[in-house]
Amino acid sequence: MSVLVFLDQADGHIKKSSFEAASYASKVAEQLGSSAEAIVLGSVSDDLASLGNYGIKKVHTVSDAALNNFDAQVFAKIIAQAADAINADIIVFSNNTAGKAIAPRLSVRLKAGLVSGAVALPDTSNGFTVKKTVFSGKAFANISVTSAKKIIALNVNSFAITIGSGTAEVAPFAATIDAAKVEVASVNKVVGEVPLSEAEIVVSGGRGLKGPENWGLVTELADLLGAATACSRPVADIGWRPHHEHVGQTGLAIAPNLYIAIGISGAIQHLAGVNRSKTIVVINKDPEAPFFKAADYGIVGDAFEVMPKVIEAVRKLKGA
Repeated sequence: MSVLVFLDQADGHIKKSSFEAASYASKVAEQLGSSAEAIVLGSVSDDLASLGNYGIKKVHTVSDAALNNFDAQVFAKIIAQAADAINADIIVFSNNTAGKAIAPRLSVRLKAGLVSGAVALPDTSNGFTVKKTVFSGKAFANISVTSAKKIIALNVNSFAITIGSGTAEVAPFAATIDAAKVEVASVNKVVGEVPLSEAEIVVSGGRGLKGPENWGLVTELADLLGAATACSRPVADIGWRPHHEHVGQTGLAIAPNLYIAIGISGAIQHLAGVNRSKTIVVINKDPEAPFFKAADYGIVGDAFEVMPKVIEAVRKLKGA
C-alpha cells in the first residue's frame, strides 16, 4: 500500500498542519513497508526537497497559477489523478478547511472509505482501524475501513511532527486541470496576525470584557506570548471583534497547545471548538462557570484585576 499526502499551502508556504500530515503519512507508510509521496498544488516558494526530512520520498507539484485560488472539486480531481498514477491506496489530508472540503469529494471519486478527525496511526494488526474523535471531541471511535482505497483526514495538532534527515525528489505532475467552478472576485487577507488555525497559543476573550475598548488585555498578552487572538460567538455577533476570530461549534475549531479564555463562560457550543486544546486556562469571576470543568488551570477573579498581574508576570518572565 503506497501512501499519498496532500500538502496544503498558503501564499507559497507549506502550512504547519501539512508537516503534521507528512509525518503521519510517512509513519503509515513505514507501518505498511511502503513509501510516502506528496502532492502540492499551486505556486510554492518553499524548498520542497526538504520534505524528505519528514519521511517524504517524492513530491509531485502542479504549479499552475489557476490553482492558487482554492476550488475543492478541481483539487479533488487532480489528487485522484496523482493517486491513480502512483497506485496510492491511502491518501492523507490534514483535517483543516481544505481537507474537509477535498477529502469527501475524493472519497466519492475513488470509492474510498474516509475517516475524518483521525488522532492516531491506524491499527493494522487485524484489518485497518483508525481512531477518531466523535461528538465534537467528547469521545473517540475506532473505525474499521474495508475499502481498497482509504482516505484519512488527520486532526490538527494531534500527531507529533517528526524531523529526520533526507531529501525528497521533486517532480512536476502532468495533471488535467478543469476550469474552476468558483470565480474569485477578490481576496481580503488579514496581515500581521498569527493565523488561528496554525497558532500554538491562543488568547481568547468573551463578553466578560464588557466592551471592545477593553480588548487590549487580550492583545497585549497575545503579543507577549506570540499568540493568536480569538473570541466567543456573542462577541463577534455584537461586533466587538471580527468574525474570523470566532471559535466554537459555529466558528473555527482549533487545537492549540495552550488556550487562554478570559471572561468566557464556556457554553457547550464554544467548548466544541476548543476542547482539543492541549492545555486550557480559564479566567472568570464566576466560580460556577461551566468552562472551569474543562479547564486544566483556572483563576476565579475579575479579569480587570487578574489580567494586569498576568501580563506583568509574563513581562518579567520574558525580560520584556
